[in-house]
Amino acid sequence: MLCTWTVCSIPDPVVAISEVRRVLRPGGTFHFVEHGRSPDEKVLKWQNRINGIQRKVVCGCNVNRDIPAIIAQGGLSMVQLDTLYSHGEPKSQGWTFQGVASAPP
Repeated sequence: MLCTWTVCSIPDPVVAISEVRRVLRPGGTFHFVEHGRSPDEKVLKWQNRINGIQRKVVCGCNVNRDIPAIIAQGGLSMVQLDTLYSHGEPKSQGWTFQGVASAPP
C-alpha cells in the first residue's frame, strides 16, 4: 500500500493507520512519504505556531505530527525510515519522512 502526504490531514491518523494494518496481509508493507514534526526545536516551535493556520488554509494539513509514532500506535512496525528537509520548502513545512512499515506476520 502507498500513502503520500495524507496522514497529515486525516482527523484521527492512528485510527487510519489501524485500518491500514487491518487490510494489509500479514507481513504486508505500507510505503509512505509524509511531512511532519521536525527534530530541530527551533523549527518545531515554528511548526507549532503556524499549525492552526496551516490546517485552515491547506485542507486540514498538520505540519507538526509525529509520523513514526502515529504509524507505531496504529500497529505497524517500521522497516525503513529516511528523513530530510525537502528542497525548496520552508523548514517548518519541509521536514519529510519517507519509509516502509509492515504489518505483523
